[in-house]
Amino acid sequence: MFDVARTILHRPRALGFACAVAAVLLGLVYMAIAGAPTRYLIINAGALVIGCATLPLLDLAVAGGSRSLGGIVVAMAAALLATAILGPQVEGAARWVDLGGFVVQPSLVLLPVMLVAFARTRTTLATGGIVAAAAALALQPDRAMAAMLVVALVTLALLRRDRNVLIGLAAASIGLTVTLERADALPAVPYVDQILYSSFNVHLAAGLAVLTGTVLLVVPALSGWRRDPDCRVDYAVFGAVWFVAILAAALGNYPTPIVGYGGSAIIGYMMSLVALPRHAGSPAAETTASSRGSDPTTPGGHLRVGLG
Repeated sequence: MFDVARTILHRPRALGFACAVAAVLLGLVYMAIAGAPTRYLIINAGALVIGCATLPLLDLAVAGGSRSLGGIVVAMAAALLATAILGPQVEGAARWVDLGGFVVQPSLVLLPVMLVAFARTRTTLATGGIVAAAAALALQPDRAMAAMLVVALVTLALLRRDRNVLIGLAAASIGLTVTLERADALPAVPYVDQILYSSFNVHLAAGLAVLTGTVLLVVPALSGWRRDPDCRVDYAVFGAVWFVAILAAALGNYPTPIVGYGGSAIIGYMMSLVALPRHAGSPAAETTASSRGSDPTTPGGHLRVGLG
C-alpha cells in the first residue's frame, strides 16, 4: 500500500487522476446523503468517464507543439465567445449551452485547459485566444471565471513574465472589471452552489465528503510544486485555476467544482491534467523544462502524453 502511494506521489498525472476520481466519488456520497435525484449522480459519473476519454485525445492534439497548442487555445476561445453571443440567457447571464437536455458550462470545461496550455506556449496566437476569452467572460458575464483568468495569469507573470503574459493579463483585468460592474443576480442552485456550507446542514458525513473532495483538487499542484521544481510553473497555474474555482464557490453562487452536481467542472479538471507530467523530476521533464527556458514557444515545450 505504501509503495503504491509513493509511486503515485512521484507520478503527478496519475496523482491528479486519482484525486479527480476520489473527489467525484465523494461528491456522489454527498449527493446520495442529501437526497439528490439519481439522475444527478449518473450525470457526474458519466462526466468522469467522458473526461477520462477526452484526456488522451487532448494529449494527441497538443503533442504537435506550440502551433497546434495555440490553435487549440484560439478554438476554445471562439467557443466561449459563441456561448456569450448565442447562448441562452438566464438572469442576464449567458454561460451555458443546452445539449439535448444536458446543460454544459463551456468556460468550466475549456478555460482551465486554455490556461495550463498558455503556461506552456505563450505564442502570439495563444495570446490572442486569451484576449478573446477575456472578452467572452466579460460578455457572459462570469466573475468567477474572469477571476480565474486573472489569478492564473498573475501567477504566470510572477514566475515567468514576458510580453504576451502581460498582454493577456491586461485584457483579463479589464474583463474582470467589466464583470464586477455588471449585475450578477443568479440565485443559488441546490446541489451546485454554496454546498461547502449547506452540506454540513444535511449531515456531518456529507459536509466532510464535500470538504475532503474539494481539498483533493489542489493536492496535485501542492505535491508537484514540492517534488518537481523543473515544472513549478505548470503546477502553480494548475493550482491557481482550481483554487479560484473553489474560492468562487465559497464566496458566491458559483458551481462547487467536482463535488457538486454538474459535469462541466469534472470534464474540465480531467482535461487540465494534460499539464501535469507523467513523472516528477524525470529526465523527460527536465528536458522539456530546460528547452522552454528562454523561449516559451519552442516546439520542445509540448505537453507530455499519458497518465504515467
